[in-house]
Amino acid sequence: MDEGYRDRTAFIKGAKDIAKEVKRHAGKKVGRHVDKVADEYTKRSYTRFEEEDDDEDYPVQAQDGSYYRSNSRANDDDGAHSDSTEGHDEDDEIYEGEYQGIPRNDSVEKGDRQVDGVGQSQFRDMTQYEGERRKDQEELAQQYETILQECGHGRFQWTLYFVLGLALMADGVEIFVVGFVLPSAEKDMCLSEPNKGMLGLIVYLGMMVGAFVWGGLADRIGRRQTLLISLSINSVFAFFSSFVQGYSSFLFCRLLSGVGIGGSIPIVFSYYSEFLAQEKRGEHLSWLCMFWMFGGIYAAAMAWAIIPHYGWSFQMGSAYQFHSWRVFVLVCAFPSVAAIVALTTMPESPRFYLENGKHDEAWMILKQVHDTNMRAKGYPERVFSVTTIKTVKQMDELVDMGGEATAWHLRWRMKLTNLFHQVWRNFLTIFNPEYRRITYMMMAVWFSMSFSYYGLTVWFPDMIKYLQKQEYSSRTKVFIKEKVEHVTFNFTLENQIHRNGEYFNNKFLNLKMKSMVFEDSLFEECYFEDITSSNTFFRNCTFISTLFYNTDLFKYRLINSKLINSTFLHNKEGCMLDFSDENNAYMIYFVSFLGTLAVLPGNIVSALLMDKIGRLRMLAGSSVISCVSCFFLSFGNSESAMIALLCLFGGISIASWNALDVLTVELYPSDKRTTAFGFLNALCKLAAVLGISIFQSFVGITKAVPILFASGALAVGSFLALKLPETRGQVLQ
Repeated sequence: MDEGYRDRTAFIKGAKDIAKEVKRHAGKKVGRHVDKVADEYTKRSYTRFEEEDDDEDYPVQAQDGSYYRSNSRANDDDGAHSDSTEGHDEDDEIYEGEYQGIPRNDSVEKGDRQVDGVGQSQFRDMTQYEGERRKDQEELAQQYETILQECGHGRFQWTLYFVLGLALMADGVEIFVVGFVLPSAEKDMCLSEPNKGMLGLIVYLGMMVGAFVWGGLADRIGRRQTLLISLSINSVFAFFSSFVQGYSSFLFCRLLSGVGIGGSIPIVFSYYSEFLAQEKRGEHLSWLCMFWMFGGIYAAAMAWAIIPHYGWSFQMGSAYQFHSWRVFVLVCAFPSVAAIVALTTMPESPRFYLENGKHDEAWMILKQVHDTNMRAKGYPERVFSVTTIKTVKQMDELVDMGGEATAWHLRWRMKLTNLFHQVWRNFLTIFNPEYRRITYMMMAVWFSMSFSYYGLTVWFPDMIKYLQKQEYSSRTKVFIKEKVEHVTFNFTLENQIHRNGEYFNNKFLNLKMKSMVFEDSLFEECYFEDITSSNTFFRNCTFISTLFYNTDLFKYRLINSKLINSTFLHNKEGCMLDFSDENNAYMIYFVSFLGTLAVLPGNIVSALLMDKIGRLRMLAGSSVISCVSCFFLSFGNSESAMIALLCLFGGISIASWNALDVLTVELYPSDKRTTAFGFLNALCKLAAVLGISIFQSFVGITKAVPILFASGALAVGSFLALKLPETRGQVLQ
C-alpha cells in the first residue's frame, strides 16, 4: 500500500508541474496578442477625427514656416471606426485642450514620445541635447516674433504697461523712503552716526539680495508669480516698519522690504518685453522707465506734504510714539499694494510657458492678447490664425520625494533644495563660453554706471546740506564773559555760542534751544523747566544748586560738566523730534522733487530715439555727456548752482540707464533673461553701496576726488558699451 501511495503522490506532482508549464506558455501567448492589439491602436493616432465628414479647418504649414488654415477632409472612409462597436483606449480620447478650442500641438506629442524613448536609453549625449534645445529656441524666437506681429500692439500692452509701471514706481519710492525719514527717525530713535549710515545703506543691501534671488526664481517658476511674491513681501514689511519702535526691528523690516522690491526691475522689464514686438520694444521699455521717475516724485511730494506736520502723531504713554514720518512710511507702501491688486488680473508671460513646454497655456494667452487688441481697434471678427507654436525640448529631472510616507516638511525641503539647484545651474550658464564675454562686459558697464550715478546723487544732497550748514554757521553769534542775573528766558535761543559766562538765579521757562553751545560757563541757582533742545550742548560747565524739570537736557548733552547739588525731575523720555530743521526739510524734499522731475526730458528723448539710433549709441553717448557734465561740479559753490548741476546730471544720465535696461533684456535668451538681469542689478546695488560710502566721506573735504571718480567710471563705462553687440532690429531670443 505504501508503494501505491507514493506512486499516486508522484503522479499528482507531475500533473501540477505540467499545468504550471501550460499556464506559463498560455500567458506568453496572450501577452504577445495584447501587445499586437495595442500596437494597432497606437498606429491609428486620431484617424477617427481625420476621417469624420466635417468642415473643420486644419493647419497647413507654408514654405516660409508660417501656418494657415485650409479646408480638407479625409478621402478614405474605409478606415472609419466606431467606439460603440470596437471600444477605445487612451489614444482615442480627446485631449484636454480641445475642449477649450486649443489646436492640438502634434510637435509636442512627438517630442514627448521622443523624450520617453530617450528616457529608456542608458546613454544620453548632453551636447546633442543642448544643441537641439538651442535650435528649438531659435525657431521659437522667429515664430514668436511673427505671432506678436499678428497680435498687434494695443489695449492689452497698454494695460500691462500701467500695471507693471506701478511695480516699477514702488521701486522708485523705496529708494527715497529712508533718506526722507532719516532726519526725523534719527531723533525719534536716538540714532548714532554709525546707525544712521547703516539705515541709509540697508535698503540697497536688501535690494541687492532680492534682485539676485527673485531674478533667478522668475526663470523657473514664472515672471508673474515671482513678482507677486516679491511685491507682497515688500508691502508686508513696509507696513510693519511704520509701526515698530526699536531701531533694530525697523532696520530688519526695511531690509526685508528692500529684499522684496529688489525683484521689481529685473522681472518687470523682462516680463513686459515678452509682450512687445521688435519694432516697439526699445521705445516702450523706455516709456516704462518713466514710472521710476513717478515713484521719486510721489515720494518727494508725500514727504513734503506729511513729514513736517508734526501734529499728525499720537502717543501711547512714553513707550509707543507714532509720528508723522511713520505716516509717510505707510503711505509709501500704497504703490506696491496697488501693483499686487492690478497684477492679479494679468496673465503669465506666454514666452515663459513656451520655454517650459506649456503649449496650451501660451496659446490661450496669445489668443487673449490678439482678441483684446482687435476688439479695441474695431476688428472683433478677426480670428487668431496661429494653430501650433514651437515649444522648447525639456529635460526630464527625476527627484525622489520619498513618497507619501515622508513628512511634509521633508518633502518641502527637498523641493526647495531641488529648486535652488536649478536656479544655481541656470545662473552658472550665463558664464558659459557663449555668454561669458557679454556677461563680463555688462558687469563692468553696470558697475561703473551705478558707482558714479548713485554716488553723485547722494553726494549732491549732502553737499547742499554742507553748504547750508556753512551758511548757517556764518551767522552764529558769539558771547564771551557775559554775566546775567535774575533774568527769565522764555523765548527761543538759536545759533549762539556763550563762552566763560556766569548765570545766577536765572529761569529758563518753556523755550526751545536750537544750535546753542555753552562753554566753560557757571550756572548757579538756576531753574530749567519745559525745555526742548536740538543740537545743544554744555561743555566744561558747572551747575550749582540747579533744578531741571521736564527737560530733554540729558546728561549726554552735558559734556565734561560738573553737577553740584543739582537735580533732574521728570525728564522727557526718548529722543525728541528736531523742530529746528523745518525749512531745511522742505528744501531737501524740494531738491529731490526737482532732481527727479529733471529726468523727464531724458526719458522722452531716449524713448523717441531708442529704436532710431540704437541702444549702443544711446548708452555710450549719454555716458560721455554725463562724464563731461561732471567737470562742471567744480563750479558749484552755491546752493542754487548745486541744484542746477544735479538736475543736469540726472536729465542726461537717465538715457544711458534706459538704454542699458533695454540692452540687458535683449542680450540674453528667455530662459536666462531674468537671472542675468537680476545678477547685474544686484551688482548695481553693490556698486551703489560702495559709491555712496566713498563719495560721502569727501563731503566738506574736497570736490576733486568725487569728480574724478565719477567721470572716470563713466568714461570706462562708455568705452566698454561700444564693445557690446547692437540688438536693435533683432528678434527677442
